[in-house]
Amino acid sequence: MPIVIGGFEAQAIAVALEKMNPSRPLTHDLMKNFMTAFSIDLHEIIISDLQEGIFFSKLVCSSDHDTIEIDSRTSDAIALAVRFGCPIYTYENILSNAGIVMDEKNQTSETENAEAISATVAESADNDLKNMNVEELNKLLNEVLESEDYMRAIAIRDELNSRKNK
Repeated sequence: MPIVIGGFEAQAIAVALEKMNPSRPLTHDLMKNFMTAFSIDLHEIIISDLQEGIFFSKLVCSSDHDTIEIDSRTSDAIALAVRFGCPIYTYENILSNAGIVMDEKNQTSETENAEAISATVAESADNDLKNMNVEELNKLLNEVLESEDYMRAIAIRDELNSRKNK
């Protein structure tokens, strides 16, 4: 089911998928920390409605005393689901209206999708990374993490990893 997600939200999702640890918590990390601190569990995400091309979602949360559904933007719900490792569900009517059918040869695993994102980011990064030494790359990595440029950090990390594997 294709869902259009803004750049910042996509970056927040990519950071969680890549298991990166920013120097300061992103908004979704803060939300997870807050929920954990107050013993609130996120059990699942439900993409509950589709109106004029916009998806509506709910967070199904529980504490020791209650279970509630909280309205959420779908992009935020996905960013939290990745962090909590919880499932994402939707209804059959939403799938029939907005879903696309992929044949077997077009299906990819979550790992392949994450690798494709990393490859795309790496390709778009400056070729300067290949001309830098490991010390310079590590320094640059710290700088881009400080400035919260996580997409660039992924490209630098991938360059460092490729050198380690050689």
